[in-house]
Amino acid sequence: MMKVAVLKETCPTEQRVALVPANVPQLAKAGIEVVVEGGAGEAAGFLDAQYVEKGAKIVARDELFSADIIAQVRTLGANKDSGRDDLGKFRNGQIVVGMCDPLGEPGSAVEIGETGASLFALEMIPRITRAQSMDVLSSMATIAGYRAVLLAAIELPKIFPMLMTAAGTLTPARVFIVGVGVAGLQAIATAKRLGGVVHAYDVRPACREQVESLGGKFVELELQAGEAEDKGGYAKAMGEEFYRKQRELMASVVAESDVVITTAAIPGKQSPLLITADAVKGMAPGGVIVDLATERGGNCELSQADTRVVEHGVTILGPTNLPSEIPNHASQMYSNNVTKFLLNLIKDGNVELNLEDEIIRDTLVAHEGQLLNARMRDILGMEPLPVPEPMPEPEETDSPSQDAEANSTDTDVDDDSGEKAKEADE
Repeated sequence: MMKVAVLKETCPTEQRVALVPANVPQLAKAGIEVVVEGGAGEAAGFLDAQYVEKGAKIVARDELFSADIIAQVRTLGANKDSGRDDLGKFRNGQIVVGMCDPLGEPGSAVEIGETGASLFALEMIPRITRAQSMDVLSSMATIAGYRAVLLAAIELPKIFPMLMTAAGTLTPARVFIVGVGVAGLQAIATAKRLGGVVHAYDVRPACREQVESLGGKFVELELQAGEAEDKGGYAKAMGEEFYRKQRELMASVVAESDVVITTAAIPGKQSPLLITADAVKGMAPGGVIVDLATERGGNCELSQADTRVVEHGVTILGPTNLPSEIPNHASQMYSNNVTKFLLNLIKDGNVELNLEDEIIRDTLVAHEGQLLNARMRDILGMEPLPVPEPMPEPEETDSPSQDAEANSTDTDVDDDSGEKAKEADE
């Protein structure tokens, strides 16, 4: 049977696990055996006995590396401190599946590729309907958006809802969400459920309907955003002049808010600076900012990664791994994503590297010693990989009908493979 190994995460702040017991039977039906390192799921509330009950085997860490597939939450690129300890244990033909910060740490994918192992970067799952059930970024952003509001509620010296009591009326907290992606939408929904008055802004005007559907009010800034969204549905980086004007206009909204939660991040690039030190100074004492973009520099000028900062009477939090703070449900969502991905990758008990499948093609970033992803190669200054030569035209035969049929078939294959190669190169 194809064997998938689940490692205990070695990143000091990581409490999630790549697969939970509930998904083991699904994989077993597909001819996939699951082996788990002892204690791999304990931090998330999944005991070894639960894995065994569902059909998995508990083995020592060194034995796991004989498996066909290694499943992790954080591979080397997303675990720079401890991830290198396992690098020498990967082998030729093995598959590593997990998050690896491909656009932020592309060199780590090269290192894994040099071991002969193939690396699937789950952050590169394409935003297509068929891949929604595998989208780890959306799953983890959902958890982060929810958790961010709870952290803000704990720090805020006010309550979120309006209360009318015999002791007087308490006005509701004003919450401003910057960035209306998955994390931002969940933050809006959570803040609204807690009773806050919620405003939200995104550089993409099309987000207005989503904000309003959750009970929030969309903030309009007089800016020309132009093409603010890429074909994958993510916000694009804008020019510095645009961000300068955005900061000026946004400062007045920040000053009126009790809580500000920022989620604006550009994959693989520095997070845009949206809230200056002066804007923080304009907030009322007791205000709270939760900056979810701190890992790449932050949206707030005063935020620091994984540090609680107090400036001008305002508390600024810069968490970088909120999903790990809710490890049980975060692991459940991540495990469901990984399971769907593996079931798409493995057919009849064997790995099927079908590069015509957009999901497999886009996530396979290292294979047979080569870094395949064009964006990652460009970041590292590497030459683009050569585009495969198109198939030659078939030679003429004595049978006109057979010749026409062969030409028709081969032309279709030629056009399709050429188009797919072009897409992969782009």
